[in-house]
Amino acid sequence: MAPRRPAGAGASPRSKDRALVESPALITPGSGPLYAALDLGTNSCRMLIARPDGAQFKVVDSFSKSVQLGTGLEESGRLSRSSIYRTIQALRVCQQKIKRHKVTRMRLVATEACRRASNGADFMARVQRETGLKLDIIEPQEEAQLAVVSCAPLVSRKTEQLLVVDIGGGSTELVWIDLKNVEPRERARAIMRMHGGFPVPTESGGTARVVDWISVPLGVATLRDQFRDVEDDMARFALMSWFFEENLAEFAPYKDEPPREGFQIVGTSGTVTTVAASHLGLKRYDRNKVDGLRMTSEEIDKVIRDYLAMGPAGRRRDPRIGLDRQALIMSGAAILQALLRCWPTDRLSVADRGLREGMLYAQMAADGVLTQGEEI
Repeated sequence: MAPRRPAGAGASPRSKDRALVESPALITPGSGPLYAALDLGTNSCRMLIARPDGAQFKVVDSFSKSVQLGTGLEESGRLSRSSIYRTIQALRVCQQKIKRHKVTRMRLVATEACRRASNGADFMARVQRETGLKLDIIEPQEEAQLAVVSCAPLVSRKTEQLLVVDIGGGSTELVWIDLKNVEPRERARAIMRMHGGFPVPTESGGTARVVDWISVPLGVATLRDQFRDVEDDMARFALMSWFFEENLAEFAPYKDEPPREGFQIVGTSGTVTTVAASHLGLKRYDRNKVDGLRMTSEEIDKVIRDYLAMGPAGRRRDPRIGLDRQALIMSGAAILQALLRCWPTDRLSVADRGLREGMLYAQMAADGVLTQGEEI
C-alpha cells in the first residue's frame, strides 16, 4: 500500500490565528450560537458541541464511542453490516444531541474507512436517510489541515520546524511546517490560519510554509489487520513498526540533515494520549494532565517496553489502557516508535485534540465569531 500523495502534497504556506481550545468538560450553555463538529473515523465516532467564547470556544456537550466501522474492511473492501449498524446507532445519539441543543451550524465528516470502502457512498446515503445527518467524506489533505489547526496552541515560540502527526484508525497524516520566517510570538497564529488550506508557496515573509505532507493509508486498525495472523506478540510489533516505516519512504523533508534545534513533533491520537496516561500512571484518564504534556523519547520507549512485557493479557487488564484501546495500542505504539526512529527528537508534545477541534475553529473563524486573543 503506497502512501497517498495528492498533487498538492509538496510545499505550501499559510498562516493561522491561534485560538485556545477549551477542555471538553461539559459546561452550562451560555449565550451565542452553538456549533457541532463530528468526526466519524475507522474506529470511533466522536462529536463536540461548542459555542464561541472570545478567542476560544467552550464545549457544551460531547460524544465518543468506539464503533469499529472499519472492521473487516481490509479483507472485503466493504463496510460490514454489523459495523454499519453500530455506527448508525451512535449517529442517532449524535443527532439527538444536535436536535436537543438546537444546533444549526455544524460540520460532520467521515474519513479513511468511508474513503476506501466500495460501499462508502451508499453508507453515507443510508446515514442521511435514517438519521437526518449529512456527512461529508473528506480527502486526506483536509484531514491533515484540520489536525494541524487543532494543535496550534501547543506550538512553542522556539519552534522553527514543526511536524504534526495524526495517527487515526485507518490512516496517518504527517505535515511538516517551516516556521523560521515567522515571528516567534506569531507562530501559533500562523498555524491556526491553515484551516483554509495548504496553498502554493510564495516568497513573502511571515508565513508558515508547508514543506511536505503525506497521508499514509495505515492507522491503528488497518495496521493491526495487516499482521493479525502473526501470533508472537513481539514479532508482530516489530513487523508493524518496520512496515509503517517502509511506507514513510517518500516523506523525507530534510532527510540529509534532520533538524534538532528548534524542532518540535506534536502527536495527536488515542495512541499518543494513552501512552502519556500510562507514563503518568493515571488510573482514570485526565485530559488536563495529558493535553500539552511533553514526553522524552526515552519515556515513550519505556512505556512501549512495559506494554510488550505485559503481553496481550496484561494489557487487557491495565486500567491505563482501557478496554476500548487495548486491541489497538500496540499497532499505534509501532507507528509512534517508527516516527521517533525516523526523526529523533528530545521531546514529543501530546495533543488531546484533533479533527473536531479543527472543524469547530474553522467554522467559527469563517463566521467571524472569534475575537483576537492573547498569545498562549
